[in-house]
Amino acid sequence: MATQVKRATIYLDPELHKALRLKAVETSSSVSELVNKAVRESLSEDAEDIKAFEERAGESLISYDEMVKRLKRDGKI
Repeated sequence: MATQVKRATIYLDPELHKALRLKAVETSSSVSELVNKAVRESLSEDAEDIKAFEERAGESLISYDEMVKRLKRDGKI
């Protein structure tokens, strides 16, 4: 039995829709499959970012001015 899917209406820029349709044909996929894959990848990247933020939560903060001074002191700018 196939997994249940939810139907949604999205509005795409016409050129983006055309590109998706062409890619779907070239990859033997559906537009829905391509959109699902892109959304999964985007959410996965978000999860990685959240994890990185959580891992660095205990680090001390530094002001922008202090960072510029350090870069200058270290000869990086």
